[in-house]
Amino acid sequence: MSVPPAPPLLLASTSPQRRAILEQLSVPFDVVAPRYDEADAAAANETHVDAAELVRAHAAGKARSVAGGGDRPVLGVDTAVVFGSEVYGKPADAGEAAAMLERLAGRTHNVVSGLCLRTPGWEVVEHEATRVTFRPLTARDVAAYVGAGEWEQRAGAYAIQGRGAALVERIEGDYLNVVGLPAALLVRLLAARFPGTYGFG
Repeated sequence: MSVPPAPPLLLASTSPQRRAILEQLSVPFDVVAPRYDEADAAAANETHVDAAELVRAHAAGKARSVAGGGDRPVLGVDTAVVFGSEVYGKPADAGEAAAMLERLAGRTHNVVSGLCLRTPGWEVVEHEATRVTFRPLTARDVAAYVGAGEWEQRAGAYAIQGRGAALVERIEGDYLNVVGLPAALLVRLLAARFPGTYGFG
């Protein structure tokens, strides 16, 4: 008796990193651009907002904005970089990117992701955090990285899966969470809510 194929998730994101992680996990999915107006915390100067609450709200907003799909699960994700009481979103320009990297240099910050998985019958919203420590950076290090342009559209102004790996001394927790999707959390939820369907649980 053949096993029916797993229904593809609806990924409420256009992020190529999130697509790549789902492909790596062999989780079938379709991409749907979310109709959600995300107010970036850094741009709004909300430096004392609770990061977990923020990313959970954004993840849920993205997932809820995707209509249709019948009973197919919808996945929404949002990620922020947190240093002390400050939440770093995507830098507006190269100057802001350089300032973020200078503040993170030689220090430890958290990458916090909110994840929302929902169907018409239920919704679960959780978050995951990973500690990332940068090596000390010289002015030349920062200028070279910013000049390469990889900071664009990246929370915290870096991409650990690219040249940004050279900025990092160590991480504690889920590496893929830093890339953009808390994979361990997603696998745990899929195993609990859809045992065996997606190859987990």
